[in-house]
Amino acid sequence: MALITLRDITLAFGGPPLFDGISLQVEPGDRLCLMGRNGSGKSTLLKLIGGELPPEEGEIQRQQGLKVAQVAQDVPSGLTGTVFDVVASGMGNVADLLAEYHHISHELAVAGSETLLARLEDLQHQLEESGGWLLHQEVERVLKRLDLDAEAEFTSLSGGTKRRVLLARALVSSPDILVLDEPTNHLDIDTILWLEEYLAKSVKTVLFVTHDRAFARRVANRVAELDRGRLYAFSCGYDEFVERREALLEAEISRQALFDKKLAQEEVWVRQGIKARRTRNEGRVRALKKLREEYRQRRVQQGTAKIQLQQADRSGALVAETENVSFGYDNRTIIKNLSTTIMRGDRIGIIGPNGSGKTTLLRLLLGELQPKQGEIKLGTRREVIYFDQLREQLDLDKSVQENVGEGNDTLIINGSSRHIIGYLQDFLFSPERARSPVSILSGGERNRLLLAKLFTKPSNILVMDEPTNDLDAETLDLLEDLLLEYSGTLLLVSHDREFLNNVVTSTLVVGNDGTVREFTGGYDDWLQQKGGETTVSLSAEKSTPEKLKPQKERARKLSFKEERELEALPEQIAALEEEQGNLHARLSDPEFYKNAGTEIAAINARLAALEQELEAAYLRWDELEAIRG
Repeated sequence: MALITLRDITLAFGGPPLFDGISLQVEPGDRLCLMGRNGSGKSTLLKLIGGELPPEEGEIQRQQGLKVAQVAQDVPSGLTGTVFDVVASGMGNVADLLAEYHHISHELAVAGSETLLARLEDLQHQLEESGGWLLHQEVERVLKRLDLDAEAEFTSLSGGTKRRVLLARALVSSPDILVLDEPTNHLDIDTILWLEEYLAKSVKTVLFVTHDRAFARRVANRVAELDRGRLYAFSCGYDEFVERREALLEAEISRQALFDKKLAQEEVWVRQGIKARRTRNEGRVRALKKLREEYRQRRVQQGTAKIQLQQADRSGALVAETENVSFGYDNRTIIKNLSTTIMRGDRIGIIGPNGSGKTTLLRLLLGELQPKQGEIKLGTRREVIYFDQLREQLDLDKSVQENVGEGNDTLIINGSSRHIIGYLQDFLFSPERARSPVSILSGGERNRLLLAKLFTKPSNILVMDEPTNDLDAETLDLLEDLLLEYSGTLLLVSHDREFLNNVVTSTLVVGNDGTVREFTGGYDDWLQQKGGETTVSLSAEKSTPEKLKPQKERARKLSFKEERELEALPEQIAALEEEQGNLHARLSDPEFYKNAGTEIAAINARLAALEQELEAAYLRWDELEAIRG
């Protein structure tokens, strides 16, 4: 029996339907990944399922007593108390007992009191009767695993830490359906791996939205996609979903092409005049009106962003060189004995636990911080742009247009003047959206806006601190391709394992004790060079820091776009060879020359072009096959 059933749900918020009669069932054991472009309504659908929003039309049936725990993208206002209080509140009726027991235990550790001791004993009995001890252990276990200070005040925490607290609260509540909206945001790789394992072993039914393809691949056994108001559900894992979706989109393009052809033919017919006004043709006229209405209501798929990087003149061959660099605050060492060299064109990934010093490392390499020990040599002609994961470069009170244009209506992009509205449309901001305040944008839209703002300036060093948060799959693929084509130097902090694998050529791993070790390749290459571990802790190692030599230098992996290109090349080559054969056959036919005229020269010119196209196609095929290995 389904835990929750959505039937013919419609929701519009006064505009085009966000949901246009969608239906969905969530069964026990489902690990359902919800996909869709930014702004397609994924977070809204989660709110409907969690009971936070009612539908305008349709019905939602829930199993009696259904318990849904939800972790939203945004931290709810009004939450107070210690971290322990907030996490324990997910335990329901036992939460108050757990919180009081925890606080009295803490007070007794500071100063003894017979009154407090008596109350503690009373709470112990109540917890024993309610099974609260197991729940208490679970709270402490999750707090420890997510590296949370039980006594810290929730209101004093950073946004990322608050999200980890809310995740802990949802995990300890043992819900029938666990609903997670971008759960990997602000988590380090170690914690993401733990979360994947926890969901697999300890959570029966989960519904989640994620941009993290590796997470989706590991967790999902069903995928549903929101697209232009409709919902398409697939009973398969993530990789098979990608293949099925491509097939559906190709079929849709074919259907629309046939529809448009028929509509065009009918429009020609109706313009013939008197024939269309005859009584016996009134049915055909009505059919044409229906075709026109269907065409008018067609919702075109959201386009793909046209992101371009402006590249400055090349930097010097040396970008940065460090020798035995150490840095810290007060008595804590953040970076210890770092020696590395970064050359022009390097694409370097930086990974490590939250709080280990990744951002500090970036600031040292950029010359923004001076080392306490050692020496940093910076290269020349450096033009740097910095993508900040907190998006502090955006003014939430200003409009999208004002954030990018900074008071100007035009921008100079790659030497040409462009109106800011047209430029923003390349990043999928409609003119209306461009005039909206940043405060109403989704997380994915804010990330796209920051890319648009930064890419108005030329650079030869690109620094990106968690750029993938909240971006949809299509924009992620485009950003990957853009970074692969970037001729400058890339410094990338990311917890997205697949993004690292596809983009970087070497990796710096920061440990909790300040050691930094260097490996060739991306995340999977690092695991292989460490000995093929299937799970990993990014904690500092006891060995002395050293720059490791790569065991084996592996070629980078194909991007999604390159995979599609490689799949299409055999068919493309076959078509070129068929055309070449047909032209040769025509030239070998004596009858052809009787009336050929200037066509002979045209065919010979086309044959010469075909030779070049075939040679280029074969070279590209060899190149992509070599990368795939």
